[in-house]
Amino acid sequence: MGSLSIYHILVVALVLLMLFGGKGRISDTMGDFAKGLKSFRKGLAEDVDNSPAKSASDESPAR
Repeated sequence: MGSLSIYHILVVALVLLMLFGGKGRISDTMGDFAKGLKSFRKGLAEDVDNSPAKSASDESPAR
């Protein structure tokens, strides 16, 4: 009861194949999702680089 049977493994493999394999609509959607995550992370990194504290320290006059 506690172990995985061949049927469990086949079902999991089929689901993974549908999500990430082939030329299906789902695999294209997962690829688009990954591109969106990369863009989001890049935007967060750029936001940290352009933080107000950093720009305020850059604008202060040098003595």
